[in-house]
Amino acid sequence: MTLPKVITNLINAQNSFDSIAYADCFSETAVVFDEGKTHNGKPEIQQWIDKANKKYMTVMKPLEYTENGTASILSAECSGIFPGSPIALKFHFKIVDGLIRYLKVTE
Repeated sequence: MTLPKVITNLINAQNSFDSIAYADCFSETAVVFDEGKTHNGKPEIQQWIDKANKKYMTVMKPLEYTENGTASILSAECSGIFPGSPIALKFHFKIVDGLIRYLKVTE
């Protein structure tokens, strides 16, 4: 499966629990929706993923990727320290100029 560089970078950052590298995959004004919460801008995204990494230790294994223009969906098996692990999640991205502008995580 061929993934855009920014998504490959995001997966690598997630799997190494590197919240700075993870946040660097996003534009300055990016928005993330996860677990019913909204995180706006790179600083909030970095704080969110750092807290999630410490709590859940989640690693991602890509399963399927589709894209339509700037919109794309990555299905991934996510495993870590949480009930129901592993779980398949969908990551809905909008990528603009090589950076993630929008991410929504769904089941």
